[in-house]
Order: sequence, then structure tokens, then C-alpha cells
Amino acid sequence: MSKILAFGEARDGELRNVSFETIAAARQIDQDAQVVAVVLADQNTTALAEEMIHYGADRALVVEHTDLKEYTSDAYTQAAMTVINEEDPDGIVMGHTSSGKDLSPRIASKLDNGLVSDVTAIEGSLEDAKFIRPIYSGKAFEKKALNDGVTFVTIRPNNIAPLEKDESRSGEVSSLDVDIKDLRTTIQEVIRKASEGVDLSEANIIVAGGRGVKSEEGFEPLYELADELGAAVGASRGACDAGYCDYSLQIGQTGKVVTPDLYIAVGISGAIQHLAGMSNSKVIVAINKDPEANIFNVADYGIVGDLFDVIPKLTEEIKGLKV
Repeated sequence: MSKILAFGEARDGELRNVSFETIAAARQIDQDAQVVAVVLADQNTTALAEEMIHYGADRALVVEHTDLKEYTSDAYTQAAMTVINEEDPDGIVMGHTSSGKDLSPRIASKLDNGLVSDVTAIEGSLEDAKFIRPIYSGKAFEKKALNDGVTFVTIRPNNIAPLEKDESRSGEVSSLDVDIKDLRTTIQEVIRKASEGVDLSEANIIVAGGRGVKSEEGFEPLYELADELGAAVGASRGACDAGYCDYSLQIGQTGKVVTPDLYIAVGISGAIQHLAGMSNSKVIVAINKDPEANIFNVADYGIVGDLFDVIPKLTEEIKGLKV
């Protein structure tokens, strides 16, 4: 029986959704494999590991260490390599997140192993699995295979649906001691920008604004709509550059890549750099007063009109549906 490690990713004591997606991806690679969830954190790892089992892992391995409180390349690489050397897996699955994009190539290099990153779909099984990933800013897709060594992939969040949660599932949870030393980087303090609402990178619905919102205040109707939809708010680079919002909201080639179920583009022209970050959304709705805007070429539904008229009406309609 093959063994696949599914790495979970914890943030503020909770698992990110992509953690559960790694388990589903491991099952797609080999339905009969033993899926081992791996949780690296500084505390509360047992509870997180049990949650991974509820989402389909056969057993879980936890690593607790004070140097794993915040992500650093050195500490997490040492911890992950200790797990991999101990388990000797046939496959490894990680999330294609900011930390996953940094950690996975380091591990692949130490293993002298291939890596397929940013996978959005999987075909076949472990022996002949094909991994589909976007290229050329999402204009095309390629299929890749790993013919030798460990099957090592990172998956793009919100593309491989997690398995159904079953709280009656049980499995062994074991711990592994790691010796983390010779760190070149330590984090003394983390200052986070205060934020509210849904995590942009994992949101199922996103309302994004562009230069057409005209000002910081112009984003307020978008936040109201997002609140009614349970959505996250994003932005184009143009809106960020203009100072209408923080760069943490930026979606596009030089920002976040998102694939929500519903993407509402408000006052966004549709520059290729922005499309690279959202064109794989399942349903795209564009709202723009320019009927020739490029965003309509990728939209499933389009509304030509002034966003300051359309958005409040749309928000009221959604409120009415909840009554």
C-alpha cells in the first residue's frame, strides 16, 4: 500500500480550508493509499490533527515546537524533512499558498525530487497520474507527470473539493519530536493589519473593485454587498495603486490568484494582469459602464451600468431574498 502525506496549514490556531483539500487530492492520486495528515505548529496540534482525520485522513502526525509559531523557511523545512525522512512516503501534497510556495521547492531540492506546483486538477492514479496546471497567466493548461521519485505536488486552493466531514471517523494521532537548530531567521514580532470578513484566498464569493470605484469611499457599497453575500472583498492593482484600498486586497498576476465559485468584478476594465488572477473563477459577473470593457470577454454575466446605481440595487434585492 502506498503512503501519501497531506500537509495541513494552520493559521491562528485553526486549519485553512486548503488543508482538507490536500487530503482529497491525495485520495485522487491513489484511492487506496494510506493518507497521513501532517500538522506543524507550536500548539493545539492534536485537535487540528483530529479534524484532518474527520476530513478523510487515515492517521495524523503532529509536530509541536516553539519555533513553529510563525512560518519561517528554516524551521518549517527542518520540521517537514524530519517527518518525510521518518515516514518515507510515496507522495506529498501541500497547498499552493504563500508558505507552501516557499516550502515545497526547498523540500524538493533536499529530496533531489521533482515537483509539480499550482495543480488545479488530477487525472489517473499514482503510477500514471497526470497533474493539470495553468500556464501563460491562465490562458492555457498543461498536464505533467512525475515518473521517478516521490509524487510531490502543491494544489491551488478552491479547486479540489474537500471530502465530506465525518466526525465519527477516527484514526491514530501520533507526535514526532524534531530538533530545530541553526536558524538563520527568527520572528520577534508580527504586526498584522486589522481586517474583517472572509479570507480572500479561500473565499467562495469575491466582490472586487477597480479604478471605477473612484475613491476609498467608493468601496463602501462593495463591502455592503459582500456582507450580504458572505463574501470577501478584493481589488485590481489599479485600485490599489490609486490608494483606494490596501495592497493586501490585490488580485492579479502580481497579487493573489483566486478561484471562487462566484467573482463579481465591479468597475474593473479587465487588464490581462488582473485576469491572470481570477479568470478561472467558476462564475464571473462583470459590472461596468463601458460596454467595450475587456472584462466582459471573460464574464459569464455582464451588467452595463453605473456601479453606484447597480450595486445598491443588487444589495437590496439580496436583502429582500433573505426576508
